Amino acid sequence: MELITKILTNICDDAFTKAGYEAGFGRVNVSNRPDICEYQCNGAMALAKKVGKKPIDIANEVAALLKERSEFSKAEAVMPGFINIDLGNGFVTSYLDEMAKDENLSIVQDEKKRVIVDYGGANVAKPLHIGHLRSAVIGEAIKRIALAHGQDAIGDVHLGDWGLQMGLIIEELKDRNQTEFTLSDLEEIYPAASKKSKETDEDGNPTAEAAQFKARALEATKKLQSGDEECTRIWIRIMELSKADLRKNYEHLSVNFELWKGESDVQKYIPEMIDSFIEKGIAREDQGALVVDIKEESDKKEIPPCIVRKSDGASLYATTDLATLVERELLFKPDNYIYVADKRQELHYMSFFRVARKAGIVKEDQGLTFLGFGTMNGKDGKPFKTRSGGVMRLEELIDDIETAVYTKIRASRDESEISEEEAREISQTVGLAALKYGDLSNQAAKDYIFDIDRFTSFEGNTGPYILYTIVRINSILRAYGKDSTEGIEKAIVSSADAKNLGLSLLRFNEASLQAYNETAPHKICQFIYEVSNNFNTFYHNVMILKCEDEELKASYISLLKLTVMVLNKAIDMLGFKAPEKM
Repeated sequence: MELITKILTNICDDAFTKAGYEAGFGRVNVSNRPDICEYQCNGAMALAKKVGKKPIDIANEVAALLKERSEFSKAEAVMPGFINIDLGNGFVTSYLDEMAKDENLSIVQDEKKRVIVDYGGANVAKPLHIGHLRSAVIGEAIKRIALAHGQDAIGDVHLGDWGLQMGLIIEELKDRNQTEFTLSDLEEIYPAASKKSKETDEDGNPTAEAAQFKARALEATKKLQSGDEECTRIWIRIMELSKADLRKNYEHLSVNFELWKGESDVQKYIPEMIDSFIEKGIAREDQGALVVDIKEESDKKEIPPCIVRKSDGASLYATTDLATLVERELLFKPDNYIYVADKRQELHYMSFFRVARKAGIVKEDQGLTFLGFGTMNGKDGKPFKTRSGGVMRLEELIDDIETAVYTKIRASRDESEISEEEAREISQTVGLAALKYGDLSNQAAKDYIFDIDRFTSFEGNTGPYILYTIVRINSILRAYGKDSTEGIEKAIVSSADAKNLGLSLLRFNEASLQAYNETAPHKICQFIYEVSNNFNTFYHNVMILKCEDEELKASYISLLKLTVMVLNKAIDMLGFKAPEKM
């Protein structure tokens, strides 16, 4: 369906041309003063100087023509030259009725393209920690928003499964004379091996033992990457254990990856890719390493070359990421790429993006987008830690927020209302919404404070508040007990609160399109919070089920059915769902 603002802009453009002015000045926006009007056109202000007339005179001419349109209940010029617009009830209801019939609920379907969203980045042999939360939550939402707009969106976990951590584990197992191991063993083995490789003396220099152990780990890594049979056997077992654990944890977050590929999958492409850099003359040697110059004339600061091969012949993250692009081009031929990672990695992404363009791995018209996110901080404003000061495991964070929700549910509902099993199940659903909405309601690039009390509150701009709104609507629909064949018009005409709810619903496609175009899930959060507030105002001010006019009651029910459909669609795009009751 066409955006409301586009429909209104076309109408206003037509009025400008009928008044004798050129088109292009009829742009209409949602009013930032809803107490005065619903929409506003400021084109007369921009046009006045060009035609040598007062803005208010132009606005009066255009408003006089707009008053004749059935789409508007108000079109008036106000000083110094704004045109204030209110929509007619008939126009609002006809649009909402079309939304209800549309299988996409008015969401604009873009020209179908394939996009790969890279939003995992977890290292195997390590448990997920809170540093993995934002990439997973934001990336999943971006993928779902793209899917809702008709795109072929593919999520890739992009595992770190081929680096030094593998060599460290292999050598630690050798020192322990341990041939078999479990996931619990790995969770202890890797930190121990990492610590052993970093031991320092009083002067802060690596000890002889640490240097020797790290050298052995580097050699084991090289042997693994060269196909050594014993190293490969250990690596396969590590991958089996780690992938199973990662899948479990990501599923708990309702995060789903279509691809479970890692750095190991692209090693075969690296030699030929490096040779092509040399043949094309874009790579040069620098102190034994191979680098690609990426600085551009427009850069305002110094940009270092991108190292694609170390002096000892080893690969780096940039090498692996470039080879991953090579594989993705061969296997999937995507139109666009979106990478979700910590904003502090911006230079890394810019570097290999530029190499990819320069080497012709991706074409100029292909999208390469880096979405850098900020830090999740504690109440002290510093990166979130456990009470003991360590990095919190992700499953512990999820458990904490589910427990907080459970405590609140138990404080308000006894077992005669909600059984223990139901309370635990609801706590999982609501806890996930609290966690995801608490993250996604912030602009991705900004740091935010993780406040478990605020995030799990059933009041204010929170996930539980949104879910409680949906549960309340569903409760009304169940109490009504039958299907409504009435349209929405009677509801809109009868109540200003119903119209305000309707006005917020018809902006769904605009909010969704902004989130899609700007890779900005927080736009969806802003939208559903507005809809929820408008519904709750309507609910408190209008007697819905006690309405004696059956046709009017049915119209209210039709409006509520559309509201809950839109809210459910919106939260699905964010990656969570509503429970049956709370």
